Amino acid sequence: MPNDNPGPAQAHATRIAFFIAGFGMAAWAPLVPFAKERLGIQEGALGTLLLCLGAGSIVAMPLAGILTSRVGCRRVLILSVLLTCATLPMLAQVSSILWLALALFFFGAGIGALDCAMNIQAIILERAGGRTMMSGFHGLFSLGGVVGAGGMSVLLSLGVSPSNATATVVAVIAVLLALSARHFLTYGGRSSGPAFAVARGVVLFIGVLCFILFLTEGAVLDWSAVFLADVRGMSPAHAGLGYAAFAATMTVGRLTGDRFVRRVGPKLIVIGGSLVAAAGLALATLIPSWPFALLGYALVGVGCSNIVPIMFSLAGKQDEMPESIAVPAITTMGYAGVLLGPALIGFVAHATNLATALLILAVMLLGVAISARMLKMLG
Repeated sequence: MPNDNPGPAQAHATRIAFFIAGFGMAAWAPLVPFAKERLGIQEGALGTLLLCLGAGSIVAMPLAGILTSRVGCRRVLILSVLLTCATLPMLAQVSSILWLALALFFFGAGIGALDCAMNIQAIILERAGGRTMMSGFHGLFSLGGVVGAGGMSVLLSLGVSPSNATATVVAVIAVLLALSARHFLTYGGRSSGPAFAVARGVVLFIGVLCFILFLTEGAVLDWSAVFLADVRGMSPAHAGLGYAAFAATMTVGRLTGDRFVRRVGPKLIVIGGSLVAAAGLALATLIPSWPFALLGYALVGVGCSNIVPIMFSLAGKQDEMPESIAVPAITTMGYAGVLLGPALIGFVAHATNLATALLILAVMLLGVAISARMLKMLG
């Protein structure tokens, strides 16, 4: 049995791990235009390169899951953060398509392994504490994303070179890791059965729901600005406000979500949140006014904010698969929604129009609300 019992220090360290993941991942986004210009490539080639990041994550997640059960969360968390720090500067420097593809793959692997290991540690802490904590953990990921993207953009706008800006990000991550590493758990989650397994039963069901939620997040990220500019006539310079409204309300919703989950129960949060998110998408899509569109995207953030954390909590409560396998399976299905979602929406938009594609997503969110009744573990 492990000697380091979960406590406040371990909870704080886990929050830092979530912040690092969001911070490091978001720091890459402002570098994308620089990489495109440096390599002299078009949008199609850039899109193919970006798939390397997702591929690295999806490959690393199952490996990270089984490694946490064998060598503990601490080692996997430290190694994944170090891999992220080692590859992030390369994204700001390499001028070869091959090297950028390799850097993106291993950067994605670091982020994916970190994502998986920190969720497993969060499940262990939540189970040991006997109270809801997952929304707060995921809130730190969202906060890290806001700080990472915003901070990197500020540095670049002040004339700091991409190389020096990424060096600053790496330095911040290194300090955070040094402060938290000793409090990461030296053991992993419950382990039994094979190292790799296909999701089944309730784990598959949870994964499908996460796919829809991550698909929604990816849709707002990749298509809200296009919709606001092309359909609602907003200035391209201001069209990013749609995602900003979504990200802000999601961050606040997660940071304050644990108390609401404890007060009203996870089932009502999932049902109500899905309905609010669906209504937000409908509002943004159907009413021909950009202020209502911004309000709609803000509602999507509020509605979606706590559903995914609840799903990860359920992964720790189910006994059909050990969490060292269940968490990577659920996370991989969620990432598939982020990766495939924008392309699927683009395909539907091409066949019909963008408004129809987004309304189909709203209907899928209604399906999440209906499906919540089938998850007995929600109470």
